[in-house]
Amino acid sequence: MALLELFFDLAFVFALTQLSKNLVSDLTWTGVYRTFVLLLALWWAWTLAAWITNRMDPRRPTVQAVVLGIMVGTLVMAVVLTDAFGAHGIIFASVSAVLHIAVMLFLALALPHPERLTGRRLLVWSTGTGALWLAGGLTGGTARDVLWVLAALVDYAAFALRYPTPRLGRVTLPDWPLSAEHLAERHRQLFIIALGELILVTGVTFTQRDFTPDRTGALAVSVLTTVLFWRIYVFRVGELLDRAIAVAADPVQLTRPLALAHLIMVAGVVVTAVGDEMVITDPLGHNHPAWVAVLLGGPALFMVGRARLEQAVFGRVSRDRPIALLALLALSVPLLYAPPLLAAGAVSLVLAAVVAFDARNARRHPTEPVTAGGRS
Repeated sequence: MALLELFFDLAFVFALTQLSKNLVSDLTWTGVYRTFVLLLALWWAWTLAAWITNRMDPRRPTVQAVVLGIMVGTLVMAVVLTDAFGAHGIIFASVSAVLHIAVMLFLALALPHPERLTGRRLLVWSTGTGALWLAGGLTGGTARDVLWVLAALVDYAAFALRYPTPRLGRVTLPDWPLSAEHLAERHRQLFIIALGELILVTGVTFTQRDFTPDRTGALAVSVLTTVLFWRIYVFRVGELLDRAIAVAADPVQLTRPLALAHLIMVAGVVVTAVGDEMVITDPLGHNHPAWVAVLLGGPALFMVGRARLEQAVFGRVSRDRPIALLALLALSVPLLYAPPLLAAGAVSLVLAAVVAFDARNARRHPTEPVTAGGRS
């Protein structure tokens, strides 16, 4: 992986930290909805950089300039993120609109000739969604909520439908050849970056409080959860992403469930960071429904995304994934009457059981061929 991409990812650590901070400050359904919309906007910026470096040489000065420009834009969006639905909305929206239009214009002009049609398709769609982001920034209140979620939905619907454009058709494999190894590595790196944000939030929260035995225990549970996330992710599927893309009959189609799975998992990590912060802050306090929802919802989102990724790579889902989700659901009521530290420990036990089940499967079935499920 190019050093340029590693440098770019540093901005995303800050962006994910800001997302968790935003959710902590507004732990309501509206706050959850708005945080997810902001995550979609930031995710789109990361995707732009990943696809540019997948198709173009990151050593070229023009490519470096564009990727660094996306990085700066991501940083600006992250800086104003906590007030994006307030006074700073116009800044967030303007940067998003500029990235949508300027980067796609670059692709339409700079890609090799056979692929420029794809750049034009992307430019048509991104101009429309950029206008929606900007319109939302110029308004406020409910209108901003509606326009921004519409912009995000159009972005991802266009991607899922392969950018159907009048007279230009849809994106096909010849239009957009992929480097399987690079794309898989970028998604793996992104998930590790998300875990880095989880560690950062945990560590900073702990150092801002007194070093008491209960908070030390909360820190230990939080670190254990992070390790279990990593182990569950890398077990087979995380290690075989490049192979799955390489053998897929239609790699472009496989990128859709792959991107969706990682988006859901990263969302789960962001929510888990919020839960860890709450547990470390008040490990033995009285639990609240919103806290329980966060403590269970983050790992549940992670498991849903991980199951989707497994289905895309192997064409099946291990039965321990839905069992783990049912276990988390079953814990929701009793954990309302337990302190946050106990709730976090119960979640870690569920994740540890998944890891143990994976280890047993590894002993019984040392290898498993990818099916390049590509089925979406």
